[in-house]
Amino acid sequence: MTRLRTPAARPAVRLRAPGARTPVALAVPALLAFAFLLMPLIGILSRTSWGDIGTHLTTPGVLEALRLSLLVSFWALGLSLLLGVPLAWLLARVEFPGKALVRSLVLLPMVLPPTVGGVALLLGFGRRGLLGPWLENTFGIVLPFHTSGAVVAATFVAMPFLVISLEGTLAGLRLSYEETAASLGASPVRVFCTVTLPMVAPGLAAGAALTWARALGEFGATITFAGNLPGTTQTLPLQVYLLLQDSPEAATSVSLLLLVIAMAVLVCLRGRWIGAGADRGSRAVRPADTDGETDTGTGSEAGPVPAQPAGAGAGQPDAPSPAADGHWPLHAEVTGFNQLTLNAEPGTTIAVVGPNGAGKTTLLRALLGLTPRAHAALRLGDTDVTALPPHRRGVAWVPQDGALFPHLSALTNTAYGLRAHGVPRTEARRAAQQWLDRLGVGHLAHRRPDRLSGGQAQRVALARALAARPRLLLLDEPLAALDQTTRAHVRHTLRGHLAGFGGVCLIVTHDPVEAVSLADRVLVLEDGRALQDAPPAEVTRGPRSPWVARMLGRNAWPGTADGDGLALSGGGRLVIADQLPDGARALAIIAPEAVSVHLDRPSGSPRNVWPGTVREITAAGSRLRVLVTSPEAPDLVAEITPSAALELGLADGVAVWTSVKATEVSLVTL
Repeated sequence: MTRLRTPAARPAVRLRAPGARTPVALAVPALLAFAFLLMPLIGILSRTSWGDIGTHLTTPGVLEALRLSLLVSFWALGLSLLLGVPLAWLLARVEFPGKALVRSLVLLPMVLPPTVGGVALLLGFGRRGLLGPWLENTFGIVLPFHTSGAVVAATFVAMPFLVISLEGTLAGLRLSYEETAASLGASPVRVFCTVTLPMVAPGLAAGAALTWARALGEFGATITFAGNLPGTTQTLPLQVYLLLQDSPEAATSVSLLLLVIAMAVLVCLRGRWIGAGADRGSRAVRPADTDGETDTGTGSEAGPVPAQPAGAGAGQPDAPSPAADGHWPLHAEVTGFNQLTLNAEPGTTIAVVGPNGAGKTTLLRALLGLTPRAHAALRLGDTDVTALPPHRRGVAWVPQDGALFPHLSALTNTAYGLRAHGVPRTEARRAAQQWLDRLGVGHLAHRRPDRLSGGQAQRVALARALAARPRLLLLDEPLAALDQTTRAHVRHTLRGHLAGFGGVCLIVTHDPVEAVSLADRVLVLEDGRALQDAPPAEVTRGPRSPWVARMLGRNAWPGTADGDGLALSGGGRLVIADQLPDGARALAIIAPEAVSVHLDRPSGSPRNVWPGTVREITAAGSRLRVLVTSPEAPDLVAEITPSAALELGLADGVAVWTSVKATEVSLVTL
């Protein structure tokens, strides 16, 4: 039997549109620029004495200078990593006064003439400089005319390449990864080491390579600050300068060596040094797992967290590590954009609903302590966690995008929270596997996120939050990426877990089925405030929000009572059966099945009749939902059978009449 082969995927190629031509006015200067940059390199290649290159590069002076250059460049790289990585993180993650000035100082050595940089170093660290006498008298350190001085000069010139590259990569990394790690109990240092650094590793490696290459070729600042002492500060670029006077052929050979090293670094980087986004998703790096064990995954590739020191929270009330058993009622006073009070007993599940911009996600982030837009005075059980940083609150969060760490497998993602709380690796992975099995993705435990579908990834993110055994569980549309069948299975599993959960769970959702089937209460938000907080049945019977009524499949028209009807906020008038005091605000709820659709103006009992035009027809189970717009009333949705739609000949743009009996209108006073 012949087995068909799937052709290997070809890299994407940018194709120009047919007939597109490069403008000559741009092509000619571009070619001249390329020739201008290429000519010096051709000059070196053409003037190199290829027969003597081995002799030139193995002379004692050149070898000693090469050894010293390597020593200085690697020390400069180490110093740049030690100082530059924290500086890049600070510039990318923290807002502070004078940030623009600090960034300008970082860039300054790149535009400053190297000799001027050397003079500046002399005036700062020289024996007569600002810090030089103190360094010499206190520690006996003299930098000028010493190898350490060459290291300082090379670091001063080269470190900006590392900072710029890493800052750009950090800026492209989605904050949700670090925020989610913090919500799982990881300290800021752990988040930085196990999430941030692995995800920005390509940018860090690129910046480090450029830093090393630049330090290897440094000349002006070195000779000005450290001098030109053979065996002490005479690096390879300085050796080239001396050879130009006595042996130009040897200088050309040594220059070629430095040129080859620089070109090799740039070719290997292939433009990645500019920090083109760290949010690589499926192209993540593959370092060791969080807990130190190398991942064996099958994937081929895989408002900011508040800056807290490693010992953040010292002297503050301590939140014990999450445990499987316990009861933690919730009390929260939320101020800022959100203005509300939340009280819930252990085991309560609250569905948070509302239109976009109502403050649903802001509420969750306030409870986590991750946003300046709102502040939550939060008490879980007997512990006031308001002053605690996010990683010590015992609050787990599943953001909308899941934020699975792309460099970890599904299993180690799920075990992350337990490991952050000090659970032994074997036990943490056993519990993680159990949660993955419960959610139907246990067979995918060793896959990286890039090898998971959207629904599978969302289930892993949910398992990771549940495995962390939090006191407060925050789920931001956790089932949105799942298909209907999988959603029902995960909903059943989640409902079973929440039934025995000793804390409180808040679920942001736009799905009425989730709100009704999972929640004990429905919290309706509008403009950051609680419009309604009631059991699902009560919200279903009398929604106080037009958005919620529409989410439940009803027509909802706000208006003001006027005689025997409502003057509608969207224009028009609605006759009602129940009388309200004049001026009273109310929400008229009309079920779609109570709306009749006619081709001609109806006669008889309906007291609410409007002309309109069909704008959209969608399927809703075995029936059709017809959207009708009218100049005399707000948009109205009617629900009819397919046979009725066929009989009426309904289609987009067809003129119709709609009618609603006054007795079919339900009123909710506002």
